[in-house]
Amino acid sequence: MRKGFKIILITLIILVIVLIAIYLTIFSLAKQKKIFINKWFVDEKNSTIGVDVSSYQANINMNKLKKQDIKFIYIKATEGSKTQDDRFAENWENAKNAELLSGAYHFFSYDSEGKTQAENFIKTVGKDIKGRLIPAVDVEYYGDKEQNPPSKEVVVRELKVFLEMVEKEYGIKPLIYTRTEIYNKYIKGEFDEYKKWISSFYTPLSWNYKDDWYIWQYLNKGELEGYTGGEKYIDLNILNKEKNLEDLIIK
Repeated sequence: MRKGFKIILITLIILVIVLIAIYLTIFSLAKQKKIFINKWFVDEKNSTIGVDVSSYQANINMNKLKKQDIKFIYIKATEGSKTQDDRFAENWENAKNAELLSGAYHFFSYDSEGKTQAENFIKTVGKDIKGRLIPAVDVEYYGDKEQNPPSKEVVVRELKVFLEMVEKEYGIKPLIYTRTEIYNKYIKGEFDEYKKWISSFYTPLSWNYKDDWYIWQYLNKGELEGYTGGEKYIDLNILNKEKNLEDLIIK
């Protein structure tokens, strides 16, 4: 009995060590952004899933996306002070025709004034957006900005100008999309009254973000049917189960 017990105990210890080693390896690879593990933590069948798109997805069939149980879509409208997404008008109209709940987003530039960026967004999207999702602003690094980040003072000042102008135009506070590292550097403590849409592709959001959020962008290499001629992948997002999608709709 003792010998048999020892064998069982040794086997269990080895098994535990192997499992710990596997866990640590997966955790390390996820932190190094070498593997995606978020789909293991997301119950897509019982959650409210949405996508965000731009001209990179080229030809988008909104009806096909909707048939795959996609509940909402954010569409890129503008970038900076002068750029409009080539596909925005088409995607905006097609989403409405497909009765797919949709919102417009702006890619924020650190290289131009918040005022002119807001003017670009408002002019492109138009005035009548009742029944759509609240506008969103995408705040992330681009180009060499991660290596040479702009000052917090400037970013906060110009982003506030943008947000306030958009709110004045549409009567509702926009949604802020960002990544956890940018949230901690620029957003936290400065824009607490705004709803958050947080990106975390490689690890579950709860591992590196503890504050309130409405949408989690959990995968940037999703694959669905319904878009052709451009990017192979599509961004996937999940609504916080403690939130209501209705709260993001402009009444």
